[in-house]
Formats: sequence, C-alpha cells, structure tokens
Amino acid sequence: MIQDIKELFKYKEMLNNLVRKDLRTRYKGSFLGFLWTFINPLLQLVVYSIIFSTIMRMNIEKYPMFLFVALLPWIFFSTSIQVSSSSIISNKDLVKKIYFPREVIPISVVTSGFMNLLFGFVIVFPALLIYRIKLNATIIYLPLVIIVEYVITLAFSLIFSALDVYFRDLEHILGIVIMAWFYLTPIIFPVEMVPKKYLKFFFLNPMTPIIAAFRDILYYGKIPDIQMLIINLASGLLLLVFGYRVFKILQKNFAEEI
Repeated sequence: MIQDIKELFKYKEMLNNLVRKDLRTRYKGSFLGFLWTFINPLLQLVVYSIIFSTIMRMNIEKYPMFLFVALLPWIFFSTSIQVSSSSIISNKDLVKKIYFPREVIPISVVTSGFMNLLFGFVIVFPALLIYRIKLNATIIYLPLVIIVEYVITLAFSLIFSALDVYFRDLEHILGIVIMAWFYLTPIIFPVEMVPKKYLKFFFLNPMTPIIAAFRDILYYGKIPDIQMLIINLASGLLLLVFGYRVFKILQKNFAEEI
C-alpha cells in the first residue's frame, strides 16, 4: 500500500488538474457561475427553514443556523458520493486511453467537493455573526471534524465508484439510499429527539457523530465528543483501507466493462 501511495504522489499534478477542471466547469455557462457554490446551500437552507420553522414547526432557537451548520457537511458527503459513483464511467475515454492510477478520479471528485465545503464557510461564519452566535475556542476542533468527514466520504466514494462500473443500477439506487440516509441523520432534528432505545443504532451511522460535532462547535459553542470522533476516524481509516482494496481489485477490468 505504501507503494500505491508513492505512485499516487507521482500523479499529484494530474489530481490537481482534475480538481481545478471540476471547479471551473461545474457551473460553466451559467449566468452566476462560481457563485452557485454559495447559492446552492443557501437555497436549501431557505427551503428547509421555511418548512420546519413555519409549517412543520421545530421549537429550536435560531433554527436556520441549527440546520445550516449540519446541512453544509451533509451536502459535501452526499454530493461527493453520488458524483463519484458515476465518475469512472464519466471518464471512460481517459480510462481507456492512458495509464494512471484510476483512484485519482474519485479522489479528485471528493477533493473538489471538499473545496466547496471550505468555500461554504465563507457563508457560515458571517451568518453565525448575523444570528449572534459567538464563535469561541472550540473552533480549533473544526479541522479534526473536517478530516474525519473527508476520510469517510473518500472511503464510500472509492467503493461506490468501483461497484458502479459493474452494476450500473447502483447510481440510481444510491439516490434513494442517500435520501433515506438524510432522514436517518440528525440534520433537521437534534439527536435528543431520537428515542433512547434507537440511539445506539443512530450512532452506527458514521455521519451522526460528524453532524453532531459540527453542530457542537458552530452552534452550541462546546467541545465535541472527542472519543466518538477518534472512534469514527479509526473506523473511517479501516473503511478507507477496505474501500481502496476493493477499488484496486475491481479496477483491473474497468477498461473492458466500460
């Protein structure tokens, strides 16, 4: 595996180019262009805030920000997985014509989504100030949470991008799975609303500790559950190793399958 990492490092320029290409072309031709990076989460924030603050009322103080600080990492996770699932097939001409480590493709998709997540904080921090939610020293834990989410997102992306080459229906099934996953993650509701008998099952969801940590840091201004984050990071790294192995095995026949 160390040899594989060294080989990936040799193709770092290709990875950088793919990430830049994705960031440039994602909204190419649209009137607002790169501004959609910020407008997309804002529009989702507005829709969910209206629904859950006025129609299905959630009695949570400053609910728009309660939602927004959880919605942003979810968008990164869900979008990265869905785009990654079809990334090998979308780049079939590249895969067929030249040699390069195929895992560069899903890695570039996740890294591009990761950059959008970071850009999203340009909206989050001013919004917190507008809602008079003070940032404090707990912000130093934010990089740790972001790293944990990146590792877990990359692990799932490697697995699904490889499997989709052989099972084309997976891309459509993922849409349904992601929708169910959203409602099984405490994004639009607090963890405290989950009945105690189901709580342990909710924390089997790798996104639950991540969303809870984002909310603890940015909304509540308190230290997240470090033990839970470390467990999540360890399980994420194991999943990443597993996902990488699955990808390496399945990539041998990518050219023939696509």
